[in-house]
Amino acid sequence: MLNETELIEGCRKGSRVSQRALYDRYCRKMLVVCLRYSKTTAEAEDILQEGFVKVFQGIENFRGESKLETWITRIMVNTALNANRKKLYLLPMVDIEETNLPEDEVSISGIHFTQLLEMIQALPQGCQIVFNMFAIEGFSHKEIAEQLGISEGTSKSQFARAKSLLQQRLLKESTYYERYGESKI
Repeated sequence: MLNETELIEGCRKGSRVSQRALYDRYCRKMLVVCLRYSKTTAEAEDILQEGFVKVFQGIENFRGESKLETWITRIMVNTALNANRKKLYLLPMVDIEETNLPEDEVSISGIHFTQLLEMIQALPQGCQIVFNMFAIEGFSHKEIAEQLGISEGTSKSQFARAKSLLQQRLLKESTYYERYGESKI
């Protein structure tokens, strides 16, 4: 098994063996990243493939200032955002004056990762993107606004709406589970 330095050097030299090894090492983790920004597995796989093409084309620019996995993740997120940006003009993103957040706090214990992923994928596109960028990737609302070409207030309201929708879905799921002892998802 090649270490990270050997992988990078091999990829820089265009070695197919090194490229395959790098892909095999990171493809599953990166597919999860892509799934969070897409509505379907096929869409996520397209983003993944495009992202790895960018990784292999840009490996010369990797300076080693971060872990390789962090660098690849950033490329995947940016590739996913670019894919979604093309669709955003079709979907209005407006400030939501008031969001109706459920009064009860919802725990996610007992919810499997794949169920949570499906819930995130079911969010409206704008909410899904902002939720991922803020809650998972750690972008600030100002950074999100700049990257998506929206106002900071719109980013905040889209996040609040995403959070509300997820809480409602989690509450519904936990109520169903308590009643029937199995998941609906």
